[in-house]
Amino acid sequence: MVQSLNTKVELVMDSTSFLGLSDYGKVMIGDRAFEFYNSRDKSKYIQIPWEEIDYVEAASVLKGRWIPRYAINTKKNGRYMFSSRHPKEVLRSIRDHLGPNKMFHSLTFFQIIMRGLKVSKDNWVKKHHHK
Repeated sequence: MVQSLNTKVELVMDSTSFLGLSDYGKVMIGDRAFEFYNSRDKSKYIQIPWEEIDYVEAASVLKGRWIPRYAINTKKNGRYMFSSRHPKEVLRSIRDHLGPNKMFHSLTFFQIIMRGLKVSKDNWVKKHHHK
């Protein structure tokens, strides 16, 4: 069994990790780290100390009423995607440790498409009106 980085546990929530294939388990938020433990395979776990987290972004749908998933972006090891049974509770608990300046909404599908169209239009204008 792996040793937890936390000395005090604040929240435990049923969650899914999207690192590779979907892994079902529990997210544990404590005084020192964000941790995920796989329910079936105890050797599959993710431990991220608070000081290693660069920022957290949440995908929200229906004007923030539903948060299907959130991503934890670390300073060195990349991005970890999760979904939880009650994501707002998890994100509030993370915010208590990181502060609101490290919490972001991710772009919606529509915003990504519009941004791509704007870049395409700007490139077209530069190409055709540069005479």
